[in-house]
Amino acid sequence: MIEVCTLYCFFATEMGKAKLVKFAEFDSFSNTFDASCNLKGQWNNWFNNNNPIVLELACGKGDYTLGLARMNPNINYIGVDIKGNRLWRGAKTALEEGLSNVAFLRIPIDNISEYFATNEVYEIWITFPDPQPQKERKRLSSPKFLKTYREIAQPQALMNVKTDSDLFYEFTLETAQEEKLEVLKNISDVYAMPIVPEVLQIRTYYESIWLGMGRIIKYVQYRLNP
Repeated sequence: MIEVCTLYCFFATEMGKAKLVKFAEFDSFSNTFDASCNLKGQWNNWFNNNNPIVLELACGKGDYTLGLARMNPNINYIGVDIKGNRLWRGAKTALEEGLSNVAFLRIPIDNISEYFATNEVYEIWITFPDPQPQKERKRLSSPKFLKTYREIAQPQALMNVKTDSDLFYEFTLETAQEEKLEVLKNISDVYAMPIVPEVLQIRTYYESIWLGMGRIIKYVQYRLNP
């Protein structure tokens, strides 16, 4: 028992050290920002262009942010999450690949209107978020969050939701209906399509896990404003 405890403590310590290293590296990267960021209304200046800005919320390791950025070099992408050790992976990959149209922002999504100005965001992606089964208001497609997104999004902005969760998928559709939003695409099984659109072929770390478990991937796209 003592040997097992010692081994556990060793691995826990090493994992803690690895996280600290990632946090330090994350803060040193040129494409990463945290709560002290003061680029509200100035993101295009940082990207050094006037290209549209697209957000991936709760982006995790940034797999979708990176995939979209590779696909569309003339669009600027910002991955947003609160977990710096996850964002580290996406930021490091972006730097290694020389993706100049990518940035990562470590903040609570509840506060996102503090970091983007009115009409600054062109489009939003939410990929495989926590469905929050017990906390409807914390779901990222809830009316509470939609109201916040509207404060920073352009009038015709699109929302894209990709999920394995039936609960989150159905809740998103119900909310869109209640808010009188125009649903442009409603795909109940992405990989059952004869031809999967390139933009939906991007697979995140978690999506690969869910697919391996046999889960069905859903996708909804709608206009953010009524």
